[in-house]
Amino acid sequence: MVETGAATSDAATDTVVQVVGGAPQATGTFGFRFADQRWVWSDEVAAMHGYEPGSVTPTTELLLSHKHPDDRAHVADAIAKSLRDAEPFCSRHRILDTEGRTRHVLVFGHTMTEGDVVVGTTGYYVDLTEVLDEQRQELLTGTLPELVAARAVIEQAKGVLMRVYRLDAEQAFRVLQWRSQDTNVKLRTLAARLIAELDALPPASPQVQTAFDHLLLTVHEHPD
Repeated sequence: MVETGAATSDAATDTVVQVVGGAPQATGTFGFRFADQRWVWSDEVAAMHGYEPGSVTPTTELLLSHKHPDDRAHVADAIAKSLRDAEPFCSRHRILDTEGRTRHVLVFGHTMTEGDVVVGTTGYYVDLTEVLDEQRQELLTGTLPELVAARAVIEQAKGVLMRVYRLDAEQAFRVLQWRSQDTNVKLRTLAARLIAELDALPPASPQVQTAFDHLLLTVHEHPD
């Protein structure tokens, strides 16, 4: 939900959410309980897979049957590891709905606990299939130039999401927009908090840093 009546820069940023988002972000929730091996999908997640609300009982087999053949193995491994180790997970992959249409989704999962006992996993699906159309992009870059400065920190946060989750720019924005709407925190505020907390994350491994050093020193030689 977008708040109104803020300072000019915040109001401008909120306009970006309204312009880009239009209808509410396509997100849904899921859950899995270890005891009875039971999955639960929200109506939104069922719809992403092509089902009417309440018309299907999800199972692990059904879940995997909807994964794109090229993504199925690594998703199955991620699910198995998460369930075995009771750890959070994140996966960006493709699913096929009941009509055979391909949808791009980002799935976040974290542990479900009762007291101090881990009893399952729960999380979100974010549908990344739809991207900004040309008209909306022109509106952002052409008729709202005053938003550029206000969006600087948002662009930083987008860059982080693009690198970590291997998203394109539009998809990264949709993830930020989803979290803003879901938490009722202004988009720019959310992005600023994300950037501020990056130093708390573990540093890149020496292998990654060495590879990046090489890229930085040789990228000028790469063809356009």
